[in-house]
Amino acid sequence: MGYKLKPNKSVLKRFKITKTGKVKRHHSKTSHLMSARSPAKKRQLRGTEIVAEGFARNIRRLAGASHLNPIRAAHMKAIKARKAAAAISAATK
Repeated sequence: MGYKLKPNKSVLKRFKITKTGKVKRHHSKTSHLMSARSPAKKRQLRGTEIVAEGFARNIRRLAGASHLNPIRAAHMKAIKARKAAAAISAATK
């Protein structure tokens, strides 16, 4: 009997993994004392940010999504685009 994968629940609560495998996180310093921050800083902290790939690899492993790889996804997307462009150019000739 094999080992059943148990993803780390705290990682799943704090991070979201996109379809291609990029890892998104929320900004820190947004819970209280926001009146001390400038409006520009509040706007910058509002959105999400993509985690650096070195950290993202560990987060994907803990979340049970290590099969996703954004570099490979970008590579495959580029290959598809080249094939589509070649098919279009062949059809117009």
